[in-house]
Amino acid sequence: MSDRKWPWAAGAATGIGSLPGTDIAEAQRVVLGELPELPHLPELPARGPGADLIGRGAGLLVELPVELYAARWRVAPRPGRDVRRARDLMERDLDQLAEQAEEYAGPLKIQAAGPLTLAAAVELPIGGRLLRDPGAVRDLAGSLGEGLRGHVEAVSRRLPRASVLLQLDEPSLPAALSGRVPTESGLGTYRAVESEVAGALLRGVIEAAGVPTVVHCCAPDVPLELVRSAGAVGVALDLSLVTELDPLGEALDAGLGLFAGAAPTSPSTGRSTGPSTAAPTSPSTGRAPTSAQVADRVRGLWDRLGFPRGRLAEQVVVTPACGLAGASPAYARAVLAACRDAGRRLAEA
Repeated sequence: MSDRKWPWAAGAATGIGSLPGTDIAEAQRVVLGELPELPHLPELPARGPGADLIGRGAGLLVELPVELYAARWRVAPRPGRDVRRARDLMERDLDQLAEQAEEYAGPLKIQAAGPLTLAAAVELPIGGRLLRDPGAVRDLAGSLGEGLRGHVEAVSRRLPRASVLLQLDEPSLPAALSGRVPTESGLGTYRAVESEVAGALLRGVIEAAGVPTVVHCCAPDVPLELVRSAGAVGVALDLSLVTELDPLGEALDAGLGLFAGAAPTSPSTGRSTGPSTAAPTSPSTGRAPTSAQVADRVRGLWDRLGFPRGRLAEQVVVTPACGLAGASPAYARAVLAACRDAGRRLAEA
C-alpha cells in the first residue's frame, strides 16, 4: 500500500465540521488559517434551524422537500421557508468560501449527514421516522446522492483549483444496524437495518457524489468493514470510543484511511478509558492538549496496531474527536492548531 495515492497530503489535519458561533466569515478565516493542508467548510449550528446537521442535510435533498414541525424535520408536500433557509445558509457559506479561498489549490473537505442518519431523524408526513419505511429510505438515499453531486459541483465552480473530499456524518449508523433507534413514544425501537442494505445505501450515495468520501461516526461499534466495502476512502472516529483494536487494524490493513479523533472537543470531555484510548487532556486544566500530546496519542494507537511508522502520516489525518460547536472559540481554535501541528510532527518523525 506504500504506492497508494491518498486524497490528502501526508501529515494533514482537519476539523470534523462544526464550530462555535454564528459568524461564518470568522469561522472560515479560522479554518483556512489553522488547517492549511486540509481545510473544511465549517458548520455553525448556533445559527439555528437549517444550520444543524439534519437541517443542513435536508436542504441538499432533491425533490424531497422537508419542513420543521414541532421542532422536528419531516417530509413536506412542497418546499417551504424552512428548507429555503437551509439552502440560503449554504449558499452564503459557499459564497464566503469563494471570497476567502479564491486561490486555494488543494483538498477541501465538505460534510453532510449520511442516508441512515437522515432516515433516523426525518419523519414521514403520517408520523414515524423514514427508517420505518424501506422504500422511503431508498428514495431518501437517491435524493441525497443527487443533491450531493450538485453540492460538489457548486463547490468546484467556486474553487476550481481545489479537489473536493466529502465527509458523510453517520452518528446513527450503529444504532440503525442494531435496531436501537427509538420510536417517537420511546417505548419501542425501529427494526434493524440489514448490513447489506445499509452498505448499498451508503455505496449509492458515495458513487453519486463522485468524489473521495470519508464516513464519520462518533459512536461506539462503528461497522468498519461495511464502511470500507461501501467505497469510502476513510473513516473518522473518536479514538476515545475505540475499544477493540483488531477490527480497526483489519480495516486499515485493507486500505481504509483513518481520520483520528485525538483531541477532546472541550476540556470537560477529557476521559481515560485505558491505554489505547487515554485522552490527552484533563477536565481540570481547562486547556487544549498540546500538539505533542495529540501526536503521541495517534502514534501510540498506530504502534499498538503494529503498523510501520512510515505509513502513519500518509494514511492518517489528525482531527478533533468530533465537532466543536459546544466549545469556546478560543478552545476550538487551540484544538485545531494542536491537530495541525500534531500532523506535522507525525510527518517529520
